[in-house]
Amino acid sequence: MNFKSVNYYGVDIDTYRECSGQIRSTNRRHIGIINVWFILNNAMFLICSLVGWFGVDRRSTSMYAVFLSAAMVFELLLLIFRGFFDRFCFLAPYISMTMLMAFGIAASVRQAYMMAAMYLVMVVLCALSYIDIFGRVAAFLILSSAAFIYSSHVNKPQSIYYQDVYNIITVLILALILHYTFQRARMAQFETFQRNLQISQELEVRSSFDALTSLLNRGRFFSIAGKVLADAHEDEYIAVCLLDLDGFKQINDTLGHQMGDKVIQIAGSTILDTVGIDLSEKWTFTERALQNGYSLAGRLGGDEFIVMIRGKKDKTAVQTLLQEVLSSLNTVDFGDLHGIHASFGVTEITKEDHDMDTVYNRADDALYQSKRAGKNKITFYDPAEGKDVANG
Repeated sequence: MNFKSVNYYGVDIDTYRECSGQIRSTNRRHIGIINVWFILNNAMFLICSLVGWFGVDRRSTSMYAVFLSAAMVFELLLLIFRGFFDRFCFLAPYISMTMLMAFGIAASVRQAYMMAAMYLVMVVLCALSYIDIFGRVAAFLILSSAAFIYSSHVNKPQSIYYQDVYNIITVLILALILHYTFQRARMAQFETFQRNLQISQELEVRSSFDALTSLLNRGRFFSIAGKVLADAHEDEYIAVCLLDLDGFKQINDTLGHQMGDKVIQIAGSTILDTVGIDLSEKWTFTERALQNGYSLAGRLGGDEFIVMIRGKKDKTAVQTLLQEVLSSLNTVDFGDLHGIHASFGVTEITKEDHDMDTVYNRADDALYQSKRAGKNKITFYDPAEGKDVANG
């Protein structure tokens, strides 16, 4: 095991980075717990020092007041600047540890004729609570312990100072061993979770997306589209388009099935690029599409595609978008392939539409009209008049 592996608790740097979200979440949770405890602890000692309970020295009142104020300010900063601390996630644990160590040193100085106990507790607490990079955590604990030893040397009798040195060296070594062992086990858990998450994501992608085009498969498209219909606002304009490639059988017969697959891939990528559908994180696409009102695109099988267009104002905007798709297909020039022709059938969603099968049938009627009108056209279905309107 090399130094880099030790520094990242037994895993490589790429795995460590993959687990950074879990590391950040764990530290954030522990900061919340420890800082609340620190606030309550100082508040209790402050009250006890003011009223003289449990033998708490009144001379320590100012110390407890300062640390109580610091902890409350830190808590407030965490709430107000959460985005900043998420971005610079390593800062917050070290701010928390600095307060804890400073408190331990201050408590030790206040009790000049007693061996330090609180500081030793703080060292172990920090070692077990926070995870960062082993070298950085070890350096922080060693430097803060050096500050503790110096304060003990300056403020305590020599016999007490020697005992403090012995105790901190013993506890520091133990804390570093516990820190590495405990956090290595935690990293192993993070790594296992990450691997399971990747497997889950891969299964989600395989069950939801067409392998050839990366578009949604038929089942997942209709599932998402059905949810969109159920949750759509009355003032949202939505259109559904069926797209069928013209002369696809002839392409397969004359240019071969490999070229046929390439044509389907080009058609799929053209739809994605022109409509503006982001599939960079496929495993979260369903949630993002429903939450943010994204358009959807799917492959129904063979050379037939379906698109649910959202985010456009009206029919004219949809017509313009689909014309861009058609023009892009018509200008494809790849090997012996000079242009891809396609017929479009489009239907607008109405407030009465709650069933995707009904919507699909209307779009299919419009697609049939495009084929009948000479192909390579865009045809809108007009539900008000019960007829199709063809557009070149």
